Amino acid sequence: MELKDRIYHESLRLFSEKGFLNTSISDILVATGSSKGGFYNHFSSKDELFYEVLAIAQSIWREKVLDGVDQIESPTAKIKLILENYRNRYLKDYDNFPGGCVFVTFSVELDDQRPDLMQEVAKGFIGLKNMLKNLLEEGKAQGELRQDVNTNRATELIFSGMIGSSVLFGVDKSNDTLERSINSLILYLNGLGPEDSLVDINVEDHLLEI
Repeated sequence: MELKDRIYHESLRLFSEKGFLNTSISDILVATGSSKGGFYNHFSSKDELFYEVLAIAQSIWREKVLDGVDQIESPTAKIKLILENYRNRYLKDYDNFPGGCVFVTFSVELDDQRPDLMQEVAKGFIGLKNMLKNLLEEGKAQGELRQDVNTNRATELIFSGMIGSSVLFGVDKSNDTLERSINSLILYLNGLGPEDSLVDINVEDHLLEI
């Protein structure tokens, strides 16, 4: 692996574990076995590295979370696959994100101290919300969701649930907790369907069995 690629990879790992602000250039040099000269030969500043690593993280997210989504016609089935991929392919990607979701880490530390950088992170959150909202609207138009479903509220709940799942998983790395969190969102989505499509189960009992 070329030095620049090693810097990308190790920086992404460090950012997910320690955050951007708490990761020093010295930390990156140690992780990559490089020198300051090697670093500054590729990057003019740590901020420049941030923007490039953020773009790589976003690309990995799309590759992991959206895998197979374009092969499905049903809008609600697409959301379910997104949730499953988010759980199985993205949050459990320990090679790239050993500390958990890097976007959550960024949002916690950058909001007050570096709002300029946080604006770039927020664009990804806005994009995810828009995608969920569009799929929910399509599902409603196609009769997969009840007509009384408020898609704005449903979007916020699913989005918040995804972020909350990543926070909980980042704390204890419990697969059981992650399964329950994501499965509860899938059950919630199922509950938005027409009454004649609902499975006759007690949702709370089912969650306890997951």
